[in-house]
Amino acid sequence: MNILNAVLDVLVQIMSKPAILVGLIAMTGLISLKRPIDAVVTGTVKTIMGFLILSGGAKIVIDAITPLGILMQEGFGLQGTLPVNEVFTARAQELYGTQISLVFFFAFLVNLLLARFTPMKYVFLTGHHTLFASTMVTGILGLTIFKNGPSFALIAVSALIVGFMMVFFPWLSAPFMEKITGKNDFVMGHFGTTNYVLAGWLGEKVGDPKDSTENIHFPGWFGFMKEPLIAMGVIMMIIYLVAGLAAVRVEGAEEAGRSFLSSDSWWLNCLIQGLTFGAGVGVILLGVRMILADIVPAFRGFAEKIVPDAIPALDCPVVFPYGQNAVLVGYLSSIVGGLAAMGLQIAFLPPGALMGTLGGVILPSMIIHFFVGGTSGVFGNATGGWKGAVLGGFLTGLLFTLLAGTSLRAISAIGIFNSCFGDTDFGVVGSILAFISGLFK
Repeated sequence: MNILNAVLDVLVQIMSKPAILVGLIAMTGLISLKRPIDAVVTGTVKTIMGFLILSGGAKIVIDAITPLGILMQEGFGLQGTLPVNEVFTARAQELYGTQISLVFFFAFLVNLLLARFTPMKYVFLTGHHTLFASTMVTGILGLTIFKNGPSFALIAVSALIVGFMMVFFPWLSAPFMEKITGKNDFVMGHFGTTNYVLAGWLGEKVGDPKDSTENIHFPGWFGFMKEPLIAMGVIMMIIYLVAGLAAVRVEGAEEAGRSFLSSDSWWLNCLIQGLTFGAGVGVILLGVRMILADIVPAFRGFAEKIVPDAIPALDCPVVFPYGQNAVLVGYLSSIVGGLAAMGLQIAFLPPGALMGTLGGVILPSMIIHFFVGGTSGVFGNATGGWKGAVLGGFLTGLLFTLLAGTSLRAISAIGIFNSCFGDTDFGVVGSILAFISGLFK
């Protein structure tokens, strides 16, 4: 039994590291294609390095954007709960660590079986989102329906649900991904797909893809904004300075400066953080290009041997190179949508719900606004140009904030307070599970 647990622990560790998992798949594919040893080594290492570079870029963006949420809370007097997947994940791991690990492992097997024997030929390769989904499903069901039941039933049902999520949501994204990339080499493997598909579908209704965000014409004096990374850095500097000024007005310069892990002046930190954000996006794009150059052809070899005709489902930044201006438009529009949803909560929720144990209103999560809102902008732009990008981003901020409020209520009902999931698919599936579990009574 100890040997089995050790083997399972190693497998779970490997699968929870997307870079290693995808590298092994690339290696398997290249070997099955009978490529020379140097090509196998090169393709495998470049794929792993591409994912590590992408993850490093994402961390740069997250670290650069986190203080902005703090400044907004200080400067504009926002009180409430920030949608952070990791909070519930940490608490649920304490209660159901072993079960979640088993669900994580068996969900991947369910994914492979569904891809092998159904028309949904997608293999989900975003490890951290698989972990979040496994934690959410296992945590909610374990604390409600299966609270006094056997562990094997909890593991089996949770693995089936998560495994289905891993093929269903990529399947939903496939038609729109083909419009974005012009190919069907990969699909979306990120649990914000409800918003992405909605953005793509509504984009067709409101705009024309010929009016793409990538064709926006700037005045001559404004020409530096033609470079998407420069535009992101400059706009983030402006947003940071506005939030910083508001925080200084309310809290004072010294207090506002504590939002940064630096002893420099608050205004200098605002400038640096804004430009660091743009630099982080540049690193993400480099990683994406490395991944797509090697994983797609290698995956064909894997698919031929393991899951015929399988298509990889990859993390959301893979679409960023197909609409860099659209990412910025979607991100900014998502912030507006989130603020609108927050206003609705303040207007219609009773005072006790706003300031009680339910954690208050849902605060703007800049990380989700950027990654989910920016990706929605790309989807909306592919079908409806700049109008689709604006609408897609706005709906992201609106929906994920409202759904986070629903998941906050459900998770609070099972005794884990001030915690909720942010990405839209977690809000959808979590709300369904909460309803079935009777948490909304």
